[in-house]
Amino acid sequence: MSLPDDLHRPAYGSATLADVLPSVSAALGVGRADRLGLADHLHGARRVAVLLVDGLGADLVRAHADLAPTLAGLAAPLGDLQAPCPSTTPVSLTTLGTGVPPGAHGVLGFTTDVPGADRPLTHTHWTDDPDPDTWQARPTVFAELAAADVPATVVGPYAYATSGLTRAAYRGARYASAVSPGDLAAGLVRSLAATDRALVYGYHAELDLTGHVRGVDSPSWRQQLAHVDLVVAQVLDGLPGDACLLVTADHGMLDVPAGTRLDVDSTPALSAGVRLLAGEPRARYVHALPGAADDVLAAWREVLGDRAWVVGRDEAVASGVFGPVADDLVARIGDVVALARGTWAVTATRQEPVPSVLAAYHGSLTATELAIPLLLGRGAAL
Repeated sequence: MSLPDDLHRPAYGSATLADVLPSVSAALGVGRADRLGLADHLHGARRVAVLLVDGLGADLVRAHADLAPTLAGLAAPLGDLQAPCPSTTPVSLTTLGTGVPPGAHGVLGFTTDVPGADRPLTHTHWTDDPDPDTWQARPTVFAELAAADVPATVVGPYAYATSGLTRAAYRGARYASAVSPGDLAAGLVRSLAATDRALVYGYHAELDLTGHVRGVDSPSWRQQLAHVDLVVAQVLDGLPGDACLLVTADHGMLDVPAGTRLDVDSTPALSAGVRLLAGEPRARYVHALPGAADDVLAAWREVLGDRAWVVGRDEAVASGVFGPVADDLVARIGDVVALARGTWAVTATRQEPVPSVLAAYHGSLTATELAIPLLLGRGAAL
């Protein structure tokens, strides 16, 4: 089954988040192919900083250029890139760190089933069960750089320093904890200055959180965007002369009105035969009880109609939205996959009380959720 016209398959291998770090690594003289052709734009930089701002969708940057003059003034030599599927933070961060699509690295959703354990794994709350080194076994670009004697540093929130997701996505890098956005900016500059050849990656979390809670069409979100712009300006001000800064994101985001929410817990037909509800409101994985997969698929298709693209696991895998999926990872995907269309969300007010009352979401494959920027600033010597 092909995707609806308003949903898009990520262009893995040519223009996605998976292609950023391999291209940076190649520009630094290490590792994989320069899929994005970044070497021409980095002009021989020996130090590169990559700042990922959670929730900084390309459409949102363009819509609010007046609030983010520093971002608006950066070059965008390659145009927009695309997030992976689902377009959500754990999937995107692991895609960035490994340089491969989700179907290869196995972090396939915000929450996924742990096959054989009959329990979900929420990747943002992950510690050491399952073991991150086996749950996500692919080597990272950070490790490849470190093995080639190119220092690799991750500057991120102190609370995530030892998380399972950090180990899965960033292993091989030195983790430098930041306690605030200002500390993040200073940490990026400090890490760049520490050596004459390096990759330094920074993660900024607050814009996404503000969007989820207040909405992307809120004064709070706009104020937070202005603070992001200040962080970028601070990094640029401290950029060594032979260094470059790339600014990107993990996904876009959109507000979901009350009228385009469908509650699983208030819709009995969506719960019949279901063993586990995973994913998130705009990218659902539905795991069926033994023998019930066909009935669950039929029920979800009938109830959701054109509010979502609803397919069985095999159809979802064959569509290519995850990239090629390794055989040992397939079961992490639901028996039924439902990717929201328009501004629809499939909430679960009893099972997921906090996520179900958020103002804005992401996770599906609309253009706004997929489009992420790749913005470039250069040191004075380049």
